[in-house]
Amino acid sequence: MRNYSAFDILGPVMIGPSSSHTAGAARLGKVAKLIAGKDIKEVKFLLHGSFAKTYKGHGTDRALVAGILGMDPWDERLKDSLDIAKKLNLKVAFVEADLGEEHPNTVKFIIKDCEDKVIEVMGSSIGGGNIIISEVDGQKIKFTGEYPTLIIKHVDVPGVISKVTAVIYEAQINIATMSVFRSSRGAEATMIFETDSLVSENLVEKISEIGNIKGIRVISTISER
Repeated sequence: MRNYSAFDILGPVMIGPSSSHTAGAARLGKVAKLIAGKDIKEVKFLLHGSFAKTYKGHGTDRALVAGILGMDPWDERLKDSLDIAKKLNLKVAFVEADLGEEHPNTVKFIIKDCEDKVIEVMGSSIGGGNIIISEVDGQKIKFTGEYPTLIIKHVDVPGVISKVTAVIYEAQINIATMSVFRSSRGAEATMIFETDSLVSENLVEKISEIGNIKGIRVISTISER
């Protein structure tokens, strides 16, 4: 039997009529911003399923943009996020799209940062303000954004995973969840670590010094008020 928390029973603290279409959408936007890492100048939102059909009426468009601007679901500015984005010269576009066999409340972010680098993030709002990130830059992955998260791209060769976990252990950081995704044997793979405490820059540097590491993204905890 599942144990229910007060968050599940009462729902998230938020601005807007729907936890899935506003609170979850804002959280998706904020995680996408953190994954992008740098200042964002342009975002195209590919909206799937019910997101595509009701995004204006339920305020999903404003919530997604609020998240991209770094706002939390309860931020009073959420309702004005489109105007705020315009004042900040952040270009946004909403496109109805068929993203395949995905959750009805799914969005794919196509983000252009201040250096013209394009970052793609796909995720779903699964109810009660909860989310799942399912793809980053074409790589199928899975994490919730509820914990500090390490996304590590690496070459799929023996020993890399054990070396990374050893460095995390030496830093006395507890791993909440860990998963590995790869497209094919010996090609590029992605490790996902959700941890119980924040990951320091020093730890990231130590991991980056391990052989066959291609890139590291760190996503800080998104806390609920």
